[in-house]
Amino acid sequence: MATKKSVGALKEADLKGKRVFVRVDLNVPLDDNFNITDDTRVRAAVPTIKYLMGLGSKVILSSHLGRPKGVTPKYSLKPLVPRLSELLGVEVKMANDCIGAEVEKLVAEIPDGGVLLLENVRFYKEEEKNDPEFAKKLASLADVYVNDAFGTAHRAHASTEGVAKFLKPSVAGFLMQKELDYLVGAVANPKKPFAAIVGGSKVSTKIGVIESLLAKVDILLLGGGMIFTFYKAQGYSVGSSLVEEDKLDLATSLLEKAKAKGVSLLLPTDVVIADKFAPDANSKVVSASEIPDGWMGLDIGPDSIKTFSEALDTTKTIIWNGPMGVFEFEKFAAGTEVIAKKLAELSSKGVTTIIGGGDSVAAVEKVGLADKMSHISTGGGASLELLEGKPLPGVLALDDA
Repeated sequence: MATKKSVGALKEADLKGKRVFVRVDLNVPLDDNFNITDDTRVRAAVPTIKYLMGLGSKVILSSHLGRPKGVTPKYSLKPLVPRLSELLGVEVKMANDCIGAEVEKLVAEIPDGGVLLLENVRFYKEEEKNDPEFAKKLASLADVYVNDAFGTAHRAHASTEGVAKFLKPSVAGFLMQKELDYLVGAVANPKKPFAAIVGGSKVSTKIGVIESLLAKVDILLLGGGMIFTFYKAQGYSVGSSLVEEDKLDLATSLLEKAKAKGVSLLLPTDVVIADKFAPDANSKVVSASEIPDGWMGLDIGPDSIKTFSEALDTTKTIIWNGPMGVFEFEKFAAGTEVIAKKLAELSSKGVTTIIGGGDSVAAVEKVGLADKMSHISTGGGASLELLEGKPLPGVLALDDA
């Protein structure tokens, strides 16, 4: 993918007094009283917005929240106004819509350095259909387009892709830029040795990532529920562990591919098993090839943690996508938590550590080590698609650098 123009390349002359349409990702979790329970995404959007404010732009913010079918009050962006205003140090104005005469009037009233938040863009079904007329209406509000919503960059929607066709310049925000620098840059030209840790419950959702990474990494560590499909493919008894029966041949071929490419692929040699899928299950550690009937593997075992840690000690770049076990249950969280601590320790020694979105981000946050990593990706699906080597429509639509 070609390098894209960044908002940092735009100076005061390009931005002062200009209306800038910024697609941000404010899709945050809200509780029943509409309080934000995790403001990570709001905070991540701040640097780009502040940069534009500082250069005298009239900032128009657009985002989605949830998956509304039409106008749904519980998916309104209104509850985000107080936190946004607090973080930006200005009173953020809110529109009751994202297109139309009333919105145009509010846009005309934005002072230089002021911020207007548009209502949830997904209240219109045209957004997800990438309807050109709708994209044109959004674009008509502004002079410049900035996409800082990496979390939706894999979707070709009106506000993430369509708008860019009508506005020049169309550039990447700082968050989008950082995501691309790490997830594309580090993976394309990693400092070697390069290791990937891939976990999660199903092989099927990670096939693309594993295949893509096998071409690039020196070491591949596998954990999480997907390992039992590999074990079964090797003829091990897996008890009642999660297995994707239709992926056994694929698991075998991935192991063969790793061997052919000279990649050191490590599967856990021991696992923590449970007699039921519950936080209070009875548990014990067994060899990976000796899971008894009626028991299921829910975490990697202590020997595997040690082997994995020693393998990681040899590396210069690590990318991690997917937990090692059912970390939501305290009894089965050790594998994931120790790996998180290991990455934090290596990060402090100069190793590039990238947490590639999804559950591994939640795991790293749970142990309070998020700020110790080189990069934490804010995208789930977008991170996966990028690691699979797929182009992202929201990125392709931007101007080349």
